[in-house]
Amino acid sequence: MENIGVLLFEDFETLDVFGPVEIFGRLKGIYTITCYSIAGGLVTNSHGVSILTERIGEADGLDIFIIPGGWGTRAGVSNALLIDKIRQVADSSRYVLAVCTGSALLAKTGLLDNRKATSNKRAFDWVCEQGRGVNWQKEARWTVDGKYYTSSGVSAGMDMSFAFLRDRYGIDYARQMALEIEYHWSEENISIL
Repeated sequence: MENIGVLLFEDFETLDVFGPVEIFGRLKGIYTITCYSIAGGLVTNSHGVSILTERIGEADGLDIFIIPGGWGTRAGVSNALLIDKIRQVADSSRYVLAVCTGSALLAKTGLLDNRKATSNKRAFDWVCEQGRGVNWQKEARWTVDGKYYTSSGVSAGMDMSFAFLRDRYGIDYARQMALEIEYHWSEENISIL
């Protein structure tokens, strides 16, 4: 079994988390999913969704580390402890998937320097300011550079998750998973905005 860790922080974006969790969560024989935060305990977003988390210090060596976006990233980029923990966990994880403005948090670590990445198009200029050494791809729905996957805003995290499954298990596998949840996967990696 491979372990997936999802980082949560106050005001995370709901679909950034639950889109990928729905996809990976269906693969119970392959993945286990745990939500983490800096302190552990309940974390609430702007939609009023509260999730019980474990302390992120327990998260070293994940197979997949998912970093969502949301309004909480605005404060998060200035939180040195959060950025340090993201750097530590991302560096020790096999794969890192950042959704939406979660790529701003990952960019602040320096781990995306000289790599391709993308983010939410409505916050794109702000995100680019968080990592001037990143090769930002505005037209991309998602990007892949080594172990780092990044996606455009919100629903694009699901497209990126299917692309991740395609890269690991093949196109037919990813298409079948999309069909099972009646999701129209944007296989073309071009932003629709």
